[in-house]
Amino acid sequence: MALDLETREQLIGTIRRFVSERLRPLEGKVAEEDEIPDEVIDEMRQLGLFGLSIPEEFGGLGLSMEDECLVGIEFGRTSPAFRSAFGTNVGIGSQGLVMFGNEEQKHRWLPGIASGDIITSFALTEPEAGSDSAAVRTRARRDGNDYVLDGSKIYITNADKAGLFTVMARTNPDEKRAAGVSAFLVPGNSPGLSVGPPERKMGQQGAHICTVSFDGVRVPAANRLGEEGSGFKVAMQVLDRGRLHLSAVCVGVAERLIADCVAFASERRQFDKPIAEFQLVQAMIADSKTEALAARALMLETARKRDAGANVTLEAAASKLFASEMVGKVADRAVQIFGGAGYVADHGIERFYRDVRIFRIYEGTSQIQQLVIARETLKRGG
Repeated sequence: MALDLETREQLIGTIRRFVSERLRPLEGKVAEEDEIPDEVIDEMRQLGLFGLSIPEEFGGLGLSMEDECLVGIEFGRTSPAFRSAFGTNVGIGSQGLVMFGNEEQKHRWLPGIASGDIITSFALTEPEAGSDSAAVRTRARRDGNDYVLDGSKIYITNADKAGLFTVMARTNPDEKRAAGVSAFLVPGNSPGLSVGPPERKMGQQGAHICTVSFDGVRVPAANRLGEEGSGFKVAMQVLDRGRLHLSAVCVGVAERLIADCVAFASERRQFDKPIAEFQLVQAMIADSKTEALAARALMLETARKRDAGANVTLEAAASKLFASEMVGKVADRAVQIFGGAGYVADHGIERFYRDVRIFRIYEGTSQIQQLVIARETLKRGG
């Protein structure tokens, strides 16, 4: 549901203040301790952030894609780890349930997801199944009214806090590709399910990814999402929305970095004048601003198309490709403009430089986006 203009402005204003007054002062602390304080998570729950995309009938805000993207931009203005705290609940960890769940499944799980009482994770990636997401080896064997899951997943966001996993597992071992994969809702406390320690990462400290193992995990057949063999369809449709959400975050990070660059370049003096007066510095700012504006326009236009019911698989992939590549270039230019100050930790520029690198990898690498764009363009005939 699209918000009216007044309600939208109130929501964005509230979130903007929360980001600037509450989250930005904590960026260094979260990066150093690799943990978001519990009280901040509670404040996010009170703001309704865990239920941005959950329908109102299940306790969420039920935002349109465009409104969700506007929220994503605001959260891009601080460390991406904060957005990750509720990101799986808004995106890949809940949308399979929203799109494909039956009424019993929705009523059982969505209210807790919307409130943030249940943290969700999306368990697709495996050691041999990343970009080739149809190659999952985790097995789901039917046993009476249950399925028995065996296998492992890697790099699973929020796994160490998850109360509910959406798990992609192979139900038909004779079908080696997508048609043999099904989706399951697996409670985090299921016997036989174990989560490894958080991985040490290049960036986004405070946002955890872990290995998840399934050793004879029994899942009721009633927890299957959709029909057997439809898991790949679930995963791909979930990713369309997630790619737009991440595009918005990339735009927000770029806008934050550009503002920081303008402020620094206006104060930093060399050769008796601010470095903002040097044309080569201006060129880096101009290129960054132009690319950020282009990414914003593409992302919002695609969000509006999706809200209107259009198939935006191509446009969502193009938006994610352009925005994630764009923010990488903006972060690199920011380090260059800040010079030595950008390379050391004091200003946080080097942290953002590391944080944004993952945007070109998850929710589909840049190369996967290119393949999707080419495939869809050929399908459409131009």
